Amino acid sequence: MKADKEKVNRLLKTARGQIDGILSMIEEDRYCIDISNQIMATEAILRKVNQEVLHGHIDSCLREAVEHNNVDEKLAEIRSLIDKLTK
Repeated sequence: MKADKEKVNRLLKTARGQIDGILSMIEEDRYCIDISNQIMATEAILRKVNQEVLHGHIDSCLREAVEHNNVDEKLAEIRSLIDKLTK
């Protein structure tokens, strides 16, 4: 993985903390809207992590494939990923 590992780790630990908080909220029978807001905040962090990982992929793996004239496989991977993201 070529993304900023420190940033990715920090974001994932934050998301993990939020998930633990959501679990506590559920156990405490907290208000549904409050739980939903925390879930959406966690999803936003995970989207940011994915963005960081993908930027690292583009900046390193895709760039390397371009330099070695081996782009087709990487482009197919990215197309497949876009299909998953847009479902």
